[in-house]
Amino acid sequence: MTALERLFTGRLPRLVMFDLDGTLVDSVPDLAAAIDRTLVLLGQPPAGIEQVRDWVGNGARVLVRRALAGGLAHEHIDEARAEQALELFMQCYAEGHELTCVYPGVRECLDWLYGQGIELAIVTNKPERFVAPLLDEKGLGGYFRWIIGGDTLPQQKPDPAALLHVLRLAQVEASDALFVGDSRNDVQAARAAGVTCAALNYGYNHGRPIAEENPALLLENLLDLLRVQGQDSAEGCVWPHQQALPGLAG
Repeated sequence: MTALERLFTGRLPRLVMFDLDGTLVDSVPDLAAAIDRTLVLLGQPPAGIEQVRDWVGNGARVLVRRALAGGLAHEHIDEARAEQALELFMQCYAEGHELTCVYPGVRECLDWLYGQGIELAIVTNKPERFVAPLLDEKGLGGYFRWIIGGDTLPQQKPDPAALLHVLRLAQVEASDALFVGDSRNDVQAARAAGVTCAALNYGYNHGRPIAEENPALLLENLLDLLRVQGQDSAEGCVWPHQQALPGLAG
């Protein structure tokens, strides 16, 4: 039995939804480049990639406001300046995604899930206009039946609206779905939607360990979902609230 099957008491889910940035792709290098160009155009010093890494996860508007503020707290930023910066950022980010890379294990995991006939979807806070082109550029576009961006609906994660929307489109019950993400927003959105959540340790969570959010399953690599109990290579799979699963944690 794989870790994925164990999550669903011996069966496979009918639907798997994925976050994008920090889950399937490392997009921070391109996001940081666009943020830095935006800041320079506005007469501010560039932030740098490590700062931007801690600011990603709440959509473009919040990312830009954090960049203007130089930190996570951005309530004091003037709205007109934030809108100007957002427009510049969108222009800069649209110039390309050549620095964005697909994480190890992603293609293999998607191949396996797709081959099993499981419906796949993207639920991200990234503006929708960037999502499909990025997926296509990285060779991932053909896997996903539904794409929900940060501006597709009025609400963004951690609100569960996007996940609930995909459940309705797929005609799948929450108990038959999995959401895979990397941040507090992802875990909270899944929990509010009644969907099981697996979380990756390598993503963006504002510098906080994702284990603190108590997802149903912690992963070091997406392939950990497919590890069979007893495989030595399944060391990255951790089940919160339990002892390490035999064969899945060393």
